[in-house]
Amino acid sequence: MGKMWHSILVVFGVLSVGNAITINVSQNGGNKTSPLQYGLMFEDINHGGDGGLYAELVRNRAFQGSTVYPANLDGYEPVNGAILALQNLSKPLSPSMPSSLNVAKGSNNNNNHGLIGFANEGWWGIEVKPQKYAGSFCVQGAYEGDFDVSLQSKITQEVFATAKVKSSGAQHKDWIQYKYELLPKKSASNTNNTLTITFDSKGLKDGSLNFNLISLFPPTYNNRPNGLRIDLVEAMAELEGKFLRFPGGSDVEGVQAPYWYKWNETVGDLKDRYSRPSAWTYEESNGIGLIEYMNWCDDMGLEPILAVWDGHYLSNEVISESDLQPYIDDTLNQLEFLMGGPDTPYGSWRASLGYPKPWQINYVEIGNEDNLYGGLETYIAYRFQAYYDAITAKYPHMTVMESLTGMPGPAAAASDYHQYSTPDGFVSQFNYFDQMPVTNRTLNGEVATVYPNNPSNSVAWGSPFPLYPWWIGSVAEAVFLLGEERNSPKIIGASYAPMFRNINNWQWSPTLIAFDADSSHTSRSTSWHVIKLLSTNKITQNLPTTWSGGDIGPLYWVAGRNDNTGSNIFKAAVYNSTSDVPVTVNFAGCNAKIANLTILSSDDPNASNYPGGPEVVKTEIQSVTANAQGAFEFSLPNLSVAVLKT
Repeated sequence: MGKMWHSILVVFGVLSVGNAITINVSQNGGNKTSPLQYGLMFEDINHGGDGGLYAELVRNRAFQGSTVYPANLDGYEPVNGAILALQNLSKPLSPSMPSSLNVAKGSNNNNNHGLIGFANEGWWGIEVKPQKYAGSFCVQGAYEGDFDVSLQSKITQEVFATAKVKSSGAQHKDWIQYKYELLPKKSASNTNNTLTITFDSKGLKDGSLNFNLISLFPPTYNNRPNGLRIDLVEAMAELEGKFLRFPGGSDVEGVQAPYWYKWNETVGDLKDRYSRPSAWTYEESNGIGLIEYMNWCDDMGLEPILAVWDGHYLSNEVISESDLQPYIDDTLNQLEFLMGGPDTPYGSWRASLGYPKPWQINYVEIGNEDNLYGGLETYIAYRFQAYYDAITAKYPHMTVMESLTGMPGPAAAASDYHQYSTPDGFVSQFNYFDQMPVTNRTLNGEVATVYPNNPSNSVAWGSPFPLYPWWIGSVAEAVFLLGEERNSPKIIGASYAPMFRNINNWQWSPTLIAFDADSSHTSRSTSWHVIKLLSTNKITQNLPTTWSGGDIGPLYWVAGRNDNTGSNIFKAAVYNSTSDVPVTVNFAGCNAKIANLTILSSDDPNASNYPGGPEVVKTEIQSVTANAQGAFEFSLPNLSVAVLKT
């Protein structure tokens, strides 16, 4: 007698014998649904934005700061004895950029024909290739002469490209922007390079010049101005994700008052964008602003899931109920900016920036993890309901999400479930979503294995995490995600978090994609490989299964059909088996004689992919012929993830 998906026994934490399993997949009777949507969760953590996905190559380009992270000269060094200093002028470049770089004559300013200036090391290096670089900088002060802009080696001083920019003549108080292009003839052998700007001190009228908004962009994805780094977007695109949750994460909450996420300070000209202290120990430029997020969604065909600030800071500060309305109004203004016609106040602002066609927002998440940092009581008492009522009154089509699960909120509200766990912890939750009511859909907005297995089967928060995803953890994530796929009518989508990590400066590990300034080092993690396999083989109709030969575990699976392609699909993972698991899969009503089997595995359960390291994930593709009964027979090794597709 076969077993149905009810009364599931999940085995984890111990090795299980890999008994032969025969699985019969019904022809119908399952849940016809959209496939589980694998997506992307982005926030500027680990310099995933500034210094990462945001293609700007100049570090600290506008000397912005806050009371949390004051303005500084990080990334800059003098050239030919120049004296560099921060200066706050009575007439700054803009109110959002009050500090500037003052470059003055030094004691040896007569050397090298009087050339002085500064060099910027970029985000721990600058990659130089034979491609066009576009840049600009703003100058205030009296100077007659040329500016020399170059990309050069910090080690050998070899110049790879240079541009001569003529000043507009002697002037004093006004800021002037200069633009330039650089076209190197060859690639640099490493990324230890600088952007250098020099000028002839003999042409100075007042002994110094002020610089601000110093910028350099390589080619960007889809050639977007102020765009994204190509190799990192391409690594995301390979996952075929379907949604983007932004702008985070803890970062949307704000580290402390008054630094909440002000969307209107992230749009428009760069000189008018205010920076803000992130939740991750550095100041953010907001170079990736609201419009850049929407362009990103357009370019990759992603459903935007917009997170909005809800009156709660990470510092435990909370806006009182009587003072909350202006912040709710700000969220409504943001939605009008995105979706309003050009005849509306905020829609007309969007149109004036070159985007007359409205975007569509179907999902809004109120806050982030409001069960933490003292936010739960007020979130339940008044904050969520106030936002929910205001948004749904104006946009009844919209799905409004709680930032946690299990809250006694409106029945129509969705939720967001974040899970960071051990490998065994994820496997133990294979059937977590079975108990969830189908009416209460959830986003699994943050998923990652972050800590090794241990006797208490818990994450030791505050202890060091592994630097990179490792294979046994990625297999465990697959088990958990297969549990979600079996319940896809209940799930809005699932995304790994965090997405990016610059290995030169980071606050959280492990992450999906690791990188540095050298695009050839960009590393797709073991978890990236698992998500790609699951995401690119979509099931549009879950199908019931019966089986014989043992209980669930060490083999975990989901089966169904893709009605768009006509394929029958079986997805599986093997976790903690003492031997290979023989599997027989019979798709009822299927006349296919051949199926393709893709198996991911690794020789070492603790192996990781990392920048400059070897690929540890083995990909095996087999052609499986149906037996005389029309079933497909194959074996899966321990700690493997597989997809069988007719």
